[in-house]
Amino acid sequence: GDEGACAIAKALKANSSLSTVNLSGNQIGDEGAKVIAEALKTNAYLSQVDLSGNQIGDEGARALAEALKTNAYLSQVDLSHNQISNEGARALAEALKTNAYLSQVDLSYNQIGDEGAKAIAEALKTNTSLTTVDLSYNQIGDEGEEALAEIEEALKRNEKG
Repeated sequence: GDEGACAIAKALKANSSLSTVNLSGNQIGDEGAKVIAEALKTNAYLSQVDLSGNQIGDEGARALAEALKTNAYLSQVDLSHNQISNEGARALAEALKTNAYLSQVDLSYNQIGDEGAKAIAEALKTNTSLTTVDLSYNQIGDEGEEALAEIEEALKRNEKG
């Protein structure tokens, strides 16, 4: 839960060798995500973070997005199977506009709708590092279909370099 996330965040701040951390399925909520995000702002070693299968909502996504604006080491972030909706997706999209290091983001199995998909599509107009964005099993409807097509095109462009 969030208490354990605090202990892990403390360890991550001091970490100088761990490159991957899997915190999936640990009942981490927004408070836990916030302390992990703080640690990610200063950690220069982690390349992969798995926070899937937790209870992270928009507030936690916002905090993680802030960390992604300054973190220059993470290449993969898994936030699948959480409770992120359009608001969290918009915050993450803002971070993706400036983050030039992430290559893979998994946001599948959340509660992201058309607006969240549109925000991510907009971010990918300037992001050149992402090659994989998984938005499957969200609440994206007909209105978001065009955004998904734009995302797909941008990812193909980024793959080609």
